[in-house]
Amino acid sequence: MKWAGFVLKVLLFLVCSAGGYFVAAQIESLAAYRWAPWTGLFVGSLFAVLALSVERIIRQIPLKALIGGTIGLILGLSVAKLIGFGFANWQNTAVSAAIYVILSCFFGYIGMVLGSLKSEEFRLPNWSFGGKGSNKGGSSSSILDTSVIIDGRIADIVETGFLGGTLVLPEFVLQELQHIADSPDPTRRVRGRRGLDIIKRLQQEKQVKVRIDREDFENLTEVDAKLVALALRMGAKIVTNDYNLSKVAEVQGIRVLNINQLASALKPVVLPGEILRLLILKEGKEHGQGIAYLEDGTMVVVENASRLLGKEVEVSVTSILQTTAGRLIFTILKDGEHSRH
Repeated sequence: MKWAGFVLKVLLFLVCSAGGYFVAAQIESLAAYRWAPWTGLFVGSLFAVLALSVERIIRQIPLKALIGGTIGLILGLSVAKLIGFGFANWQNTAVSAAIYVILSCFFGYIGMVLGSLKSEEFRLPNWSFGGKGSNKGGSSSSILDTSVIIDGRIADIVETGFLGGTLVLPEFVLQELQHIADSPDPTRRVRGRRGLDIIKRLQQEKQVKVRIDREDFENLTEVDAKLVALALRMGAKIVTNDYNLSKVAEVQGIRVLNINQLASALKPVVLPGEILRLLILKEGKEHGQGIAYLEDGTMVVVENASRLLGKEVEVSVTSILQTTAGRLIFTILKDGEHSRH
């Protein structure tokens, strides 16, 4: 598909450039000038660049907005045509033509904007052509909430290629991040700025497309409520690490990707009796205990290891405790570690 798209773009440049060259060469008033065909080639190339730019913009606009904008444009031009009949009989044709152009631009623009904005009120379905995977404005889109952006792990997940499609950044989420970044509280200010840095990092990532959604819900005040409303309207997923938002969204039938659940699912499986090699980093709360960590950050309590700070030891897993804060693994020194040290 990538090669096909590249070939089509090359053909577009060739056709537009060649067309501009030959059109300029055939104009009698320009035929005497040697530079005319080359100017035509340059103008044709500019049209190709313009077409590709318009294509990029259209790709980011939902299908419903495109259809609504097109219908609004047609209605606006029709209104301009009707009003223009009143000036058609003017003796000064230049003035009547200018008035008609102005009316067409005015009503055409108003119709297109109103049509694209109000298309949602008609509850038009999210059309999908060519199967489920082709719905680029719906199920392949993932809406990011404020917490997951500040968390930062979303950027690492995207870089690994586990999350694709289009990442949607609602404007009200960006406003909340900016508000946090401008907070007088130093901790909140750092978190807000970190979130803005993560957004910039996502925009530079080639694995996904990042689109800023300008839609707002003036009848709603809470950001979480707006996220749910936007997800319902777009038919998109919500990416978050907020437990309450996850439950509210799931109740309303929205698919949720919770980063914390993903992290828990990816933690290595450790069974009682398994042998681990760990670095003792600090003393535990109880006398004689040493504390170590697995690669994913899981805390490991090692009995009788407080005297082995800064050393690597082999331990045997005795039990695993699941707490609200995560897993806690209890171990003992493997036979021979006592005498070795």
